[in-house]
Amino acid sequence: MANALVGVTGGIAAYKAVGVVRALIKAGWHVRVIPTADALQMVGKATWEALTGEPVRTGVFEDAQHVDHIEAARKADVALVVPATANVLAKMACGIADDLLSTTLLALTCPLVVVPAMHTQMWEHPATQTNVDTLRTRGVRVVTPAQGDLSSGDSGRGRLPDEATILFHLKAALRKQSLRGYKAAVSAGGTREPLDPVRWIGNRSSGRMGASIASELAAAGAEVTFVGANVEDAIVPAGTRVVSVASTAELEEAMLAAQAECDILVQCAAVADFTPKTVSAGKIKKTPADTMVLELTKNPDILAELAQNRRPGQLVVGFAAETGTPTEVAQLGKEKARRKGADLLVINQVGDTAGFGDVDTTITLVDAKGQQLGSAQGPKDVVARAVVEEISTLASKC
Repeated sequence: MANALVGVTGGIAAYKAVGVVRALIKAGWHVRVIPTADALQMVGKATWEALTGEPVRTGVFEDAQHVDHIEAARKADVALVVPATANVLAKMACGIADDLLSTTLLALTCPLVVVPAMHTQMWEHPATQTNVDTLRTRGVRVVTPAQGDLSSGDSGRGRLPDEATILFHLKAALRKQSLRGYKAAVSAGGTREPLDPVRWIGNRSSGRMGASIASELAAAGAEVTFVGANVEDAIVPAGTRVVSVASTAELEEAMLAAQAECDILVQCAAVADFTPKTVSAGKIKKTPADTMVLELTKNPDILAELAQNRRPGQLVVGFAAETGTPTEVAQLGKEKARRKGADLLVINQVGDTAGFGDVDTTITLVDAKGQQLGSAQGPKDVVARAVVEEISTLASKC
């Protein structure tokens, strides 16, 4: 995994940087922290050293045997300043190097992500905005602060964004922006077809696969709309525009609307094939009978609709969740690819211990003719990257 250099400055949000560093380490990153002297007033040196297993220094001359700021800058694959105070933004914009962190930042050649946190009035001050514009012009990824309650008791823009948002921007900074300029829509989750006001027919899809693909597309530079069908808020990907739906009809409407403006459409949501012919206005009561007859009607085939309606240059990607042996799953998927007409079909083997939820996934990628293009196995984020790499390849040929 990548080497991350994390600079921590002396804002009140410095304590939140502990969670960011912990999340990076948990994800397999190697992290070195360079705090400012003021940051150590908020979180002590021992905390950073215990978390990272790396020595912590703040002064340029603390280790005379090494040119520490140059070594740290060279080893970093990506750098992060969290939180970034108004003071450090000004120093970075002006090229001031008066401590180890600011000196190291001046020596960087890797991507840099800066996450400001301060009072709203400080964030909105013309000097701060000019400094932010200057940094962005130089290619620095400056993350806009979140809106909410501030330490002063006020409310406004200036809060440190959540960890998921910060990690998204770090990942995006490292990725090749192969899909910059593209617009994409990704559906995820599982639709629910109501029987009555309290019951519905649904499936076990968590939405994690679609969320991972949406996150990878955004990291590759695409402008992403995430159409979540009954997806938990905790897995909604950062950096996307979210549209929430429940039923197949709502999902169809959202994806067809997205088709009008998007270059890439990924139909990943698990769609109910059938829906009750009538929905009871009240809760269906238990009767003495041992059986109940439920009349269902076929739902629209959203993937086939998207493939049929696509305009020249538009890329349609579908998913096929199948059960059976690997050979059976592959054959079913290839037949579906030829039938649906999508540019790329992701065949996903599912079952009690595969495919659904927070488990490893095995996929096979096939084209519209059923020809295999590749395969991948592992956690959903790893598999999603393989899917997006294939999407990038196909998009470059459109």
